[in-house]
Amino acid sequence: MSETAAHNGGGTRPHPEAGIPGPRHRTSLELVPRTSDKQTAKEFKSDQEVRWCPGCGDYAILAAVQGFLPELGLRRENIVFVLGIGCSSRFPYYLNTYGLHSIHGRAPAIATGLAASRPDLSVWVVTGDGDALSIGGNHLIHVLRRNVNLKILLFNNRIYGLTKGQYSPTSEQGKITKSTPLGSLDAPFNPISLALGAEATFVARTIDSDRKHLTEVLRAAAAHRGAAFVEIYQNCNIFNDDAFEPLKAVDTRDDFTIRLVHGEPITYGKDGEFGIARDRGTAALGTVNVAEVGIEGVLRHDAHSDDPSIAFALSRLADESLRRTPIGVFRQVDRVTYDDLMSEQIEQSISEQGPGELATLLAGGDTWSVS
Repeated sequence: MSETAAHNGGGTRPHPEAGIPGPRHRTSLELVPRTSDKQTAKEFKSDQEVRWCPGCGDYAILAAVQGFLPELGLRRENIVFVLGIGCSSRFPYYLNTYGLHSIHGRAPAIATGLAASRPDLSVWVVTGDGDALSIGGNHLIHVLRRNVNLKILLFNNRIYGLTKGQYSPTSEQGKITKSTPLGSLDAPFNPISLALGAEATFVARTIDSDRKHLTEVLRAAAAHRGAAFVEIYQNCNIFNDDAFEPLKAVDTRDDFTIRLVHGEPITYGKDGEFGIARDRGTAALGTVNVAEVGIEGVLRHDAHSDDPSIAFALSRLADESLRRTPIGVFRQVDRVTYDDLMSEQIEQSISEQGPGELATLLAGGDTWSVS
C-alpha cells in the first residue's frame, strides 16, 4: 500500500502483535454499513424548504455535501449530522440522513458520545465561527485533542448571522458591528492555528464557492480516521458581504491564494512566480521569487509531518488583506483514536472482571446512609 493510502485511510495495516487488522488500524469508514444501490445527490436532499437568505454561501456548501455523500456509498441511515446553534445549524433539515440539532456550542460533546458508542456511524459536526469558537470553544479543542473519529465542518463568515450581525470570535480587530459600534477590541481567533495547537490530526481550509476544491477536501476528511477539522470560508452576504472576496475574484485570487498540495512546492501567483521558503537566519516562512531562488529553493508541503510547527507557520502567513492565504490540507497524520482506546479499555475490563451488572454496581461498593 502506498504512503498516501496509509495516511488517507485507503487501506488497513496489519496489527503489529496479532498479524491481523486490529481496531487501532481500521480505516475511517470500515465499520459503517455500505449500500449496493447506486446513490445520487437527489437522494440526500430532504423535502424541507431551504431557509437561508438568498445568496448565502451555505447554499453552495449544502450542494457540495449533497453531491459528495453518494461517493461514500454508505447507507443513509448510518450517516449522522450533529449541529449546534446558528445559520449553519439548519444543515440537518436539508439532508436526507439522520440529524441532531443540539444546543449552543455542545455539538462536539454530543457527537463524541455518538461516535465513541456507535462505530457503525459516520458522524459529522456542522458549526459556525460563533457556535464553535465562543461558547463551544472548550468542547472543540477537546474533541480535537482526543482525536475522536468524526468530521467537523466549521463555516467561518466572521460574523454572527442568525442574531443579525454582531461581531464573532473571528471578526477582524476594529470591526464595526451592532455590538461593536466603535470597533471590536478583540484579537480574532485563527481557526486553523487553534486546531493545530490542539494537536488535531487532520486540519484543512477551503472556500464555499470553489466546488472542486471543497469536494476534494471533504473527500480527504471523510477518509481520515480521527478528528478531521475543516474550516470553510463562507460568505454572509447580508451582514458581512465579500469578506473573502480577494480569494474569489478572478483578478486577485491567484495572487492571494496559496493552494497546498502534499509533496508539491508551495507556490502561488498567476504563473506560480512566488514561493514560500524558510529564512535561513530566523527560520520564519516568507515569500521568495521562484525565478531568483529556483524551484528547489521553495518549501515543499509535508502534510504528513508529525511535527505541526511548519503547518502552524503556514496558518500564520495571511494578513488582514487575506494576501498569502493557504487553502487545502495543512496536516494529515495518523494517531490512535479515542474511540479505539475506549473500546480496548472496555474489552480488557470485561475480560478481566466479566461483563458486570448495572443493578449490582448501583447497589454495591461505596454506599452510605444519610440520617
